[in-house]
Amino acid sequence: MKNSILQIATFLLTASCASQNIIAEGAELTLVADEYKFTEGPAVDKNGDVFFTDQPNNRIVKWDASTNSVSDWMKPSGRSNGLYFDHDGNLLSCADEKNELWRIDMEKNATVLVSDFEDKLLGGPNDLWVDPKGGIYFTDPLYDRPWWEPTENRIEERRVYYVTPSIGEVSIVAEGGYEQPNGIIGSADGQTLYIADNGAKKTYSFTIEANGNLSNRKLFADMGSDGMTLDNQGNVYLTGDGVTVFDKNGTQIEHIAVPEKWTANVTFGGPNQNILFITAMDSVYTLEMAVNGIR
Repeated sequence: MKNSILQIATFLLTASCASQNIIAEGAELTLVADEYKFTEGPAVDKNGDVFFTDQPNNRIVKWDASTNSVSDWMKPSGRSNGLYFDHDGNLLSCADEKNELWRIDMEKNATVLVSDFEDKLLGGPNDLWVDPKGGIYFTDPLYDRPWWEPTENRIEERRVYYVTPSIGEVSIVAEGGYEQPNGIIGSADGQTLYIADNGAKKTYSFTIEANGNLSNRKLFADMGSDGMTLDNQGNVYLTGDGVTVFDKNGTQIEHIAVPEKWTANVTFGGPNQNILFITAMDSVYTLEMAVNGIR
């Protein structure tokens, strides 16, 4: 059944690409693996390999770009959700098991960077982005998890936080009026940040100030997103019903159909950062692009 749906998705994708230039000519959506429970958090390393999470199974999986193969990389993984590589090659993780933010080196040693805020547990870090200076932005919605123990000492406000690159100080950079801040990504020049309020079905853009604070909030798209990425043309890729692509002005330019009912996240992988890597429910997919990702 999945193969027939994939063929339909490929046909729709090919038809929609006729007037667009972001997808490589003749490219087809390719199923890499479908042995998971819920895939999330893809992050690309310096070699173009992609690390992603299978959160319910408490593992981080690695996609090897050179062999197009997948293998378990770390299990257990603190029930990792969103992932991102820092500038030193460490894997940052929204470790959902205990509402923490982790730094994991390539020997799989985990260091807790953030475990609370003002003596209260975070709501559950979900997604993150590292700015050019090494500071970390992360979203903190509250999706109650069956593995959490009941506690009254948890932050109820849905917020976005910033961790300073030098001393690791944590501050609130976005709060008030958010239902579920979720997907987050910033521009390569470190001047613009996109935050998706998945609960409100909105995505906003912000100006990033020199001190890491955010200003000039603007509605970018009337669509939320579980995870998101950018390409080198400034296009923004939002997820949910497949992958929907908007140009830098917020105009939709493409929709990539995916067989699963929910697409959680997306990034660019491969040595040339021209392979769109998509996590969708129990599966992961790739698609060759005519544009490149950014680091």
